Amino acid sequence: MKVDFKKLDRAFNPRSLVVVGASKQNEYQWLSSQLTFKGKLYSVAVNPQSIEDIKAMGVTNYTSLLDVPEPIDLVIVAVPRAIVPQVLDDCIRKNVAGVHMFTAGFSETEMAEGIEAEKKLKAQAEAANLQVIGPNCMGLYNAMVGIRQFPEQPVGMSGALGVISQSGGHAINFSLDAYAQGLYINKSASFGNGTLLDSADFLEYFAQDPEIKAVAMYLEGVKDGRRFLKVLKEASLKKPVIIWKGGRTEEGSFAIASHTGSMAVPLAVWDAVIRQHGGISVPTMDDLIDTAKALIYMPPITGIRVAVTGGSGGQSVNIADAFAEVGLRLPALTEQSYDKLREFYSIVGGGFRNPVDTGNQNRFQMKRIIDILAQDTNIDNVVLLSLARFIMRNGQLDDFIEMLADARDSRKKPVMSIIASSNNEDLKIAAEASQRFQDKGIPVFPSIERGARAMRNAYEYYRLKTLLMAS
Repeated sequence: MKVDFKKLDRAFNPRSLVVVGASKQNEYQWLSSQLTFKGKLYSVAVNPQSIEDIKAMGVTNYTSLLDVPEPIDLVIVAVPRAIVPQVLDDCIRKNVAGVHMFTAGFSETEMAEGIEAEKKLKAQAEAANLQVIGPNCMGLYNAMVGIRQFPEQPVGMSGALGVISQSGGHAINFSLDAYAQGLYINKSASFGNGTLLDSADFLEYFAQDPEIKAVAMYLEGVKDGRRFLKVLKEASLKKPVIIWKGGRTEEGSFAIASHTGSMAVPLAVWDAVIRQHGGISVPTMDDLIDTAKALIYMPPITGIRVAVTGGSGGQSVNIADAFAEVGLRLPALTEQSYDKLREFYSIVGGGFRNPVDTGNQNRFQMKRIIDILAQDTNIDNVVLLSLARFIMRNGQLDDFIEMLADARDSRKKPVMSIIASSNNEDLKIAAEASQRFQDKGIPVFPSIERGARAMRNAYEYYRLKTLLMAS
């Protein structure tokens, strides 16, 4: 089935939404999740007790989808599998733009009855060009219009990241974790079995969306490998695509079959092919979030030479190891830079080889240090390392933000901050500081290792993009 982008756009940005099958049994989860929806929200339910509860929620209920008195952009289906054909028939007759099929029990069960039911679902939808998302999925999330996959997802803001996930749980957890780290999602799709709309379809849609600057994906497998790789290559030339592959071990591969029914691919083959087509492969959700932050907030990273400052003492070895182990370098500065540092630098408790260890006495000269590093011709990228309690206690947060933003803007070099935390109080301080940095377009990472991997991954994207453009 050819994807109808106009219908899919209506589904992601609906003016009318209907939940079919809300009931006490599912705790009215799908209606509760959509109470933040800015358009017109309706319910279709036939159980008298459910109808009373739905009315108490302030939602208008009908006993048939055909009775809804206006065009419908998105229908969320949460009924038993046996009722799905009837609901789809009503969606077709009503000319619904998109259907999110939460209902499970199809091919992922690996049982003949479920497989046959999914074949019929596919044939029914294809014949009418009905855009079905799922089955066995958590559907769509668009915070700006208030449609959600889960009641706790934030609304009322928008970012530059598109999310595509085969797993509904990962889609939800990603949105919550990313939001907590100051990374906002523009649109998210959980597609489950991907019977009609698969990962390649959503990637193609996000690739042409001007609001989306990068795409993060969680995949367990792909059904049409040739088409997926074609779309991946085309999308990667427009914007970064970061992919977290589930089933990276033999045990994980076995688990995939019962989750979404996808076929596993050997990890080494997967990683190599993804790179060849411009994608960035990552092993964890943290890496997915971190890499997205680096690619959205930082200007293009085109070199591997890094200067790090803000640490002290024994951190130097760990810092150097963390960056070197992912393929980045901490080179010596130019002699001109060393001459400038010698004019004011106290080497008591510090040093300025690279990393530039400030110790305690040089911390209040950080603006001069950052400026020297940003001007250095041996350096491509600048990293500032801080303790959460230090920058807040000494009132230096605004100064640090200003000096990094100036280095980025005036010297045209990528910058990032690493804000370390050692206890729960520090975590709260770090979250506040991180948000203020990122409001100014400066990404923040909670550890040296995570910052180093994110920078390396961002560099890898721009390197691969250059190769693709030349091929």
